[in-house]
Amino acid sequence: MSDAASVTPPVTAPPMADRRPVTSTHHGRTRTDEYDWLRDKEDSAVIAHLEAENAWTEQATAHLEGLREQIFSEIRTRTQETDLSVPVRNRGYWHYMRTFEGREYPSQCRVPVADPADWTPPEPDQTAGPDTPALPGEELLLDHNALAEGHDFFSLGGASISPHTTLLAYAVDVTGDERYTIRVKDLSSGGLLDDEITGVLGGATWHPDGDAFYYVTVDETWRADKVWRHQLGTPQSEDELVFAEPDGRFWVGVGRTATDRFLMVVSGSKTTTEWRYLDTARPELGWRTFAARRTGIEYSLEHAVIGGQDRFLVLHNASGADFELALAGIDPTEEWSPLIPHVAGTRLEDVSAHAGHLVVHQRSEGLSRLRVLELDDTGIAHDHLVQFDDEIYTIGGGSNPEFGQPTVRFGYTTLATPASVYDYHVATRELTLLRRTPVLSGGTVAEFNDADYEQHRIWAKADDGVLVPISLVVRRGLRADGGPIPVLLYGYGSYEHSIDPGFSIPRLSMLDRGAAFAIAHVRGGGEMGRHWYDDGKLDRKTNTFDDFVACARTLIAEGWTSPDLLVAEGGSAGGLLMGAVANRAPELFTGIVAAVPFVDALTSMLDSTLPLTVSEYEEWGNPEADPEVYDYMASYAPYDNVVAQDYPAILAETSLNDTRVLYVEPAKWIARLRATATSHQFLLRTEMSAGHGGVSGRYRAWKDRAFTLAWILDQMGLATAPD
Repeated sequence: MSDAASVTPPVTAPPMADRRPVTSTHHGRTRTDEYDWLRDKEDSAVIAHLEAENAWTEQATAHLEGLREQIFSEIRTRTQETDLSVPVRNRGYWHYMRTFEGREYPSQCRVPVADPADWTPPEPDQTAGPDTPALPGEELLLDHNALAEGHDFFSLGGASISPHTTLLAYAVDVTGDERYTIRVKDLSSGGLLDDEITGVLGGATWHPDGDAFYYVTVDETWRADKVWRHQLGTPQSEDELVFAEPDGRFWVGVGRTATDRFLMVVSGSKTTTEWRYLDTARPELGWRTFAARRTGIEYSLEHAVIGGQDRFLVLHNASGADFELALAGIDPTEEWSPLIPHVAGTRLEDVSAHAGHLVVHQRSEGLSRLRVLELDDTGIAHDHLVQFDDEIYTIGGGSNPEFGQPTVRFGYTTLATPASVYDYHVATRELTLLRRTPVLSGGTVAEFNDADYEQHRIWAKADDGVLVPISLVVRRGLRADGGPIPVLLYGYGSYEHSIDPGFSIPRLSMLDRGAAFAIAHVRGGGEMGRHWYDDGKLDRKTNTFDDFVACARTLIAEGWTSPDLLVAEGGSAGGLLMGAVANRAPELFTGIVAAVPFVDALTSMLDSTLPLTVSEYEEWGNPEADPEVYDYMASYAPYDNVVAQDYPAILAETSLNDTRVLYVEPAKWIARLRATATSHQFLLRTEMSAGHGGVSGRYRAWKDRAFTLAWILDQMGLATAPD
């Protein structure tokens, strides 16, 4: 066959999905859906349509191929590919991850602790290759590249060392559907035990004796509903069912306290929790419920030793929406004594316990904060916040597995400061910077200097008068003339999940081409406390969309940008946000990126057999049972509100094997937009071997992000190399 005959002919027009109307009636309201046939991914016509969409997207963006390659090269050049994480001490070993140039996935390693009295992490050779130990005595625990070999997708659900440090239980997903298989590696011989546990959500939690572990499975709707105990050396069919949650609104989880004494099973919905625990020092008591569930009461447990006495730390909202930290005995009780009383506006998010101190992660004034309570023989000796100078920053919990450690490991970043790892020495209150993610230079990539970028906190006024924070980063001096510049505005706004300001190497490729990046901290997230979440869900969900629109208008009104330079981006529930603002205020944006977008929310919430639907009722409402909820969701659901108007250019990205937001939602959305809107710049890109988080492997992820960034820059008019 000649070369000419083998060339794929160009696609002359975007694919138009067949219209196969299906009518349904709920509460006397009738809906017609022309594209629900795209739901059946076993249908060859569906796969053909998705492949046609991919072909059209590739052709429509072919002019960006060079830019995509350049951005990928910039990401790779700036990244230290052969690298090593800061070692974390646990059970007599320093554990760390290694990456190597040219390899998609990391390797997990450890070395013995040389001096038990020294908590200073060793300094490994950051440049050591795959055949050279980074530290003397290095032991390779798990090579993720070897596990991924032969698979288009790979995800590690967890890797847990047994309490006796001789076994490693790890969980693997090679399709993207988040159903993991647990295997157990004998670290002495390097071989695998016969044990193989399938259909697991996540990883394993070891019993303190090290002869058994616990895991979670899901029901037919992908709800984590059962906790099992597996005895090593026995088949999965003989595993003990520890707990089964019958309520479809609740999910379950299992874990172990840092003291190793207690095993915990939590059963929780969006608004209510209930904890069960096994005291391994008193196993004859069996599994016990700490405090029975009460609708609207959320609490968590952590074991601590305070003033020489065993206590449970109870983080709960019974005293107020922003939570209180209380003390209780280790027997079932609802008598909780305040340790940190509830303070409106200071959201207590998490607590961990150590022999000499407690660590509280809290949030106030739109910032994450680190609080340390020092312990002495009588109880709490000191209570203080760790202080930082930056106006906008994010503190993330680090790995602190040792109950007896005298330090607090945490992560720190800003929009201009690469991810940094610190140890906080509680006794001296000194901070030690252990590592800042290097940003390299070379070729066309100039040396990175955080002083070249400026950060801003901007406040937008929503229609109801609420002030909404915006975090923004831009190359210093870019707005010297005061004129508008391109801006990428990112948003999420659901599940009390906060989109905190953090550094991104791929983002530099956009910033250095003359664009700013901004985060709209809209209601529905948790940035400003629990009320921020409550004001952006259920019958107040539209506040999320109004806030994002207000942020866009503020950036335009204050001269930061203009509609022909403004692009919006969001994923998952943030994709619903993108679809809603596209319908409500299309004139404000030149482009919109919607990743794995929840754009057909009403259809999904009307079907209780779909993954996650029932457990989501407390976030969105139940439109199947309540006509008012139906009408409210119908008023904002993106797919239901597509109309014949001009829309900005839209890029929708999804994954065929996503179990959280099914690929059919963006597929239907793009089909309806293309058939209805008066503009026609709509692209659908489907990863055929991926899950909710997209492709696996760092190089694939970089290429994926380079594709999206090139499209964004093109909409901004910046599809050129940086100066």
